[in-house]
Amino acid sequence: MPKAMQTRNEVDVNLTWDLTGIFKTEKDYELAVEKSQKLTDEIESEFKGKLNSAANINRCLDKLREFYQLATLTGTYAHLAVAVDQTNSENISRQSKLTNISSILDSRLSFVDSEIIQADEEVIQEAINSSKENKGYLEDLLRIKKYALHPEVERALSALAPVLDSPEEIYSMAKLADMDFGTFTAEGKEYPLSFVLFEGEWEYEKDTKLRRAAFEAFSKKLREYQYTFASTYKTQVQKEKTLATLRGFDSVIDSLLLPQKVERELYDRQIDLTMENLAPHMRKFAKLLKKIHGLDEMTFADLKLDVDPDFEPKISVEESKEYIKGALGVLGEDYLEAVDRAYDERWIDFVQNKGKSTGAFCSSPYGAHPYILISWTERMREVFVLAHELGHAGHFYLAHQNQNIFDSRPSLYFIESPSTMNEMLMANYLMKNTNEKRMKRWVLSSLISRTYYHNFVTHLLEAHYQREVYKIIDAGGSIYAEKLNELKRATLEKFWGDTVKINEGAELTWMRQSHYYNGLYSYTYSAGLTIATEVSKRILTEGQVALDDWKNVLKAGGTKTPVELAKMAGVDITTDKPLLDTIDHIGNIIDEIIQLTDEIEKE
Repeated sequence: MPKAMQTRNEVDVNLTWDLTGIFKTEKDYELAVEKSQKLTDEIESEFKGKLNSAANINRCLDKLREFYQLATLTGTYAHLAVAVDQTNSENISRQSKLTNISSILDSRLSFVDSEIIQADEEVIQEAINSSKENKGYLEDLLRIKKYALHPEVERALSALAPVLDSPEEIYSMAKLADMDFGTFTAEGKEYPLSFVLFEGEWEYEKDTKLRRAAFEAFSKKLREYQYTFASTYKTQVQKEKTLATLRGFDSVIDSLLLPQKVERELYDRQIDLTMENLAPHMRKFAKLLKKIHGLDEMTFADLKLDVDPDFEPKISVEESKEYIKGALGVLGEDYLEAVDRAYDERWIDFVQNKGKSTGAFCSSPYGAHPYILISWTERMREVFVLAHELGHAGHFYLAHQNQNIFDSRPSLYFIESPSTMNEMLMANYLMKNTNEKRMKRWVLSSLISRTYYHNFVTHLLEAHYQREVYKIIDAGGSIYAEKLNELKRATLEKFWGDTVKINEGAELTWMRQSHYYNGLYSYTYSAGLTIATEVSKRILTEGQVALDDWKNVLKAGGTKTPVELAKMAGVDITTDKPLLDTIDHIGNIIDEIIQLTDEIEKE
């Protein structure tokens, strides 16, 4: 049974991350903040009103790169301290103070982009031709040139950044600090409940009465906050629509796709083809779960069940290293060096504690090593999650070694490809190293119920729902709690049909995801996994050649568009084929799981 959450000061420090990898002492952090302020003074005094020549533009951007690196380090340091304990007032105060300082500095430096954008294109092109380091940054400015507002407006927007970004902060504080789920009762026994416990434990509980009781209690608490969360989300989307309109976009969707460097066609195709073609395969998988677990009916609260819940191996943090290195070793010694360092130098925060962010993420500040947040449950499935986050870490570890800060980060569309690729490599490794049918079935079902369900179902359905919200906003409409519940329920019912009962509370799952506060993020998970699936299949057939191509993609960082990066890896995402092939691949895995289940039952 899950235990009640420990506080941060009660956990084993060896299983927490070590932020001295960014700043050795608090004084070093404060000096970095001071240095960023000094750099802002220098850039402003030397270049404001003078960015009308290629030489000045490049000299200014050379200094701006240094500022960005400092800002990334200080911002990450403050954020990560809060991410593991949102009840720590000292860390929250530090982050709040930095946010205010950063908004002032960003506002003062907004003239850089504004002046460059207003310069003659010939001057900008000359600057591009004169500096390899600044080329990508300047090309991006040319892309957004026609959407830029008056410099003073841009300056005001930069100054207002903390206010404009507040919806996500309000959402996070309500979710992780204010909401107290207390306990719930099932068959006369009392059990602890929290966001982390529900999403990490209770959703997977094989005892049907216990699992459904947890879902009901969890949903009841969410419902108490639905109007606050809806108001917060409404503020977010109205802000995005207002900014899109001010910049001359007809649709908020188009404005959010611009920085991703992909066309609307790729976005819509990812959602529409997946909704239409993946649903039959996942319904078949849901029916298998219903049969295996002898359920009276298949409900939304049952979809996270394991195919073989009694088989999943327990695994310690120390034991996970062998699997991680075995699976990711194909990526080479430089990649394994990063993996070793991640364990040995405490890049990873494994513990569960009160106030810690839910889920898992990787933060990779330029100029320091990556950091990974995960809540380790000692279940084998966490190895896939850790491999996923190490995919982000390894990606930026290599990109940062080969690109400057301007060019190191790829489009959001591509960002999930390296992470989901590592899940594919983990599955390949586990399948290759076992002949046992239950283990093979566990690996394949983990791919479906974790990797593909998470990226191709959970996040894809979020993306479909999110698009419906933006359609309303684009049409001049408004959203509110009941409407959001209605949209989410309609999306779930469309995908699952009459195979799964969308029980009371399922419509509230829009309240569980922070991705809605980060633009069009949700759909990129399935987009990234489409690329990863096709490349992993290529690795199995072509071996080292495909691996070498993939390593070059990782090193390229943000120097290419998503279409170009995929092409480097041997995948053409301008056509329907990769997505349809990936969906067929998912269907084939499900068929193999069903076949293995039949064979195991006959033995």
